[in-house]
Amino acid sequence: MALIVQKYGGTSVGTVERIQAVAQRIQATVAAGHQAVVVVSAMGKTTDGLVKLAGEITSQPSRREMDMLLSTGEQVSIALLSMALQALGQDAISLTGAQVGIITEAEHSRARILNIKTDRLERHLSEGKVIVVAGFQGISETVDLEITTLGRGGSDTSAVALAAALHADLCEIYTDVPGILTTDPRLVPEAQLMAEITSDEMLELASLGAKVLHPRAVEIARNYGVTLVVRSSWTDEPGTRVISPQPHGRPLEGLELAHPVDAVEFDPDQTKVAFLRIPDRPGIAAHLFGELATQNLNVDLIIQSIHEGNTNDIAFTLVKANLAQAEMVAAALAPALRTNPSDTSQAEVMVDGHTAKISIAGAGMIGRPGVAAKMFSALATAGINIQLISTSEVKVSCTLDAAAGDRAIALLCEAFGVTSSPVMPTPLAPDGADRPTPVVRGAALDSQQAQVGLRQVPDRPGMAAKIFERLASHGVSVDMIIQSQRCHRVKGEPSRDIAFTVALADASTAENLMQAMAQELGFGEVVVNRAIAKVSVVGMGMMHYPGVAARMFQALSDEHINLQMIATSEIKISCVVAESEGIRALQAVHQAFDLAATRSSHTDSSGQPPEHRVGR
Repeated sequence: MALIVQKYGGTSVGTVERIQAVAQRIQATVAAGHQAVVVVSAMGKTTDGLVKLAGEITSQPSRREMDMLLSTGEQVSIALLSMALQALGQDAISLTGAQVGIITEAEHSRARILNIKTDRLERHLSEGKVIVVAGFQGISETVDLEITTLGRGGSDTSAVALAAALHADLCEIYTDVPGILTTDPRLVPEAQLMAEITSDEMLELASLGAKVLHPRAVEIARNYGVTLVVRSSWTDEPGTRVISPQPHGRPLEGLELAHPVDAVEFDPDQTKVAFLRIPDRPGIAAHLFGELATQNLNVDLIIQSIHEGNTNDIAFTLVKANLAQAEMVAAALAPALRTNPSDTSQAEVMVDGHTAKISIAGAGMIGRPGVAAKMFSALATAGINIQLISTSEVKVSCTLDAAAGDRAIALLCEAFGVTSSPVMPTPLAPDGADRPTPVVRGAALDSQQAQVGLRQVPDRPGMAAKIFERLASHGVSVDMIIQSQRCHRVKGEPSRDIAFTVALADASTAENLMQAMAQELGFGEVVVNRAIAKVSVVGMGMMHYPGVAARMFQALSDEHINLQMIATSEIKISCVVAESEGIRALQAVHQAFDLAATRSSHTDSSGQPPEHRVGR
C-alpha cells in the first residue's frame, strides 16, 4: 500500500462534471490499494471573482481580509469533492488548512509553511478515509490563529509540503496540461512533453517562468526528497516525473524557513580569460565560443556585462589544465574579433591563472531578497575583493584571488550555517539506469524584467554588499547579477561596472534607490532598460559537454539577435536580448537544441499540446 498525495488545480475541478470525474479518479486510486490525501484549488475562476468583488468594495482591501475572502474558494471545492466521493461510496472528509494543522508564519497573502501537524491526518487515514484538503491556506502560529494564504502556486506548495510531512510515496500534481513541456507552447507550438526532469533543472525553469509548477513546491520536493509527477486530469497518460535527490533527514520544523543556502562550493581549479573592448554586435560571442568548442575546451562561468559605447567585455573561466591552450586560442582569435584587425586597443586578452570560484547554492534563496548581499557582505568583512559575479536562481558564484579561498570558505560557512560540500552529482533515471541526461532539457523566456546598470562603481570590498543590501531592505529581489571584468580608473581609484536585473514592477524602486546610492557611494551613471527579455536554456547535461554555449549563441547570431548580457551557472545559460526579439530568440534556441525532435504521445489529434494554462 502506498500513500499518495494528489493535487487538482482550479480547471480540474471547475464544474460539477469535472469534480465528479476527479472523484472517480481518486476512487480508482483507493481501489488499487492506496491511501489518498487530495489537495484542491478553488473552482475555475472563483478566485478571480472574489478578487473582483473585493475591488468593488474598496480599491485597497487589507491583506488580512483578502486572506479571509480568498480562503473560502477552496472550502467550496473540498466540500463538493468530498460529497462526490461519498456519493460513490468512498468515505471521505474535507478539511481546511487550519483543521489539517498547516502552521504558517503570520504573513498575510504570502505566508511560508513552518510545520504541519499530522496527527489528525494519520488518524483519518487509518480509518480508511480519503482526506480532501483546502490548498493555498494555513493558520498562523500566533495566539490569534489567523487564517493565512500562501500566495501564487499555494496549492502546489500545500500538496508537496503534505507529502513531505507524511513521508508519502508519491505526490501527483494534476493539471490541464499533459506534464512539463520543453518550453511555453503558446510561444513555441512545437514544444514537447518531457518524460522526466531533475528537481534542480525544474527549479531553474520554474523560476524562469515555467508556471506549471511553482518554485516553492519544487524547493520542498528537492529538500525533502519528494517524488513529484505532473499529469493531466483529463487523461491517464504518465506525465512528467520530477526526480529529487535522496533526503538527508531534514527536520520538518521550519519547513519553508530552513536555511536558504544548502552548501558552500569552492573550486580552486579555475583560470580566467577575458576579452576587453570587443565590438558590440551579433555573432561575436558565437564566434568566440564556437572556436573554443572546436578545440574541445569546456568553459564554466561566462560573463558579459552591459556594453560601453560600441564595445563590450566577455570573460569566462575554465580549468587550469586548459589555460595554455585557451590562451593560444584567444591570442589567435583576437584579431578576427576586431573591427580593424590591427587595432590592438580592441579585443585585448587578459589571463589570470590565480583565480578560484566560490559559490553558495540552495533552492531556498528563490524569492528571498538579501541572500546574495549577505554573501558579498561576509566576504567584504574580511577584505576579500570580488572579481566576477554570476548568478542563477539557485546559485551565486564569485571569482576571487585563489589565496583568499580558505578564508572565504570559512566565512561563508559561518554566515549561512552550512558546511562546504561538492556539487551534487547528476541523479539517476527513475528506473535506476545510469543513462545520461539531455544536454539541454528545456528553454524559457522571461519578458517581465528590467536591466539596471551601474557605471564606475569603486572596486573595493563591500561595494556590492552595500548595493544589494539596500535593494533587499526595500524588498527588491534581484535576478541576474554581473560584475564586469574591465577596470576603469576614476580619480586614481579602480572601478567596475555592475549590472543586474529585477522584476519589471520593481524597476522604478530599484532606479530610485540606485540614484541615491550613486551620490552616496560615488559611482557614476545609473542606466535602466525596461525593454529587455531573458532567454535561457537549462540542462544538467551541459556540465559534461563543451560547446553548449556556442550552440546557443550561434542560434541567436543566425537570427541577428544581439546579446546584451550573458550569465551562466553549471546547468543554465541566460542571455538578455531586446524585448522585441525575445520570442524569436526562444524559438531559435528551442530549435537549436532539437527540443522538438521527438513527437510526444501526449499531444492532441493535431499533434500540438493543449493550451498552457496556469492555476494556483
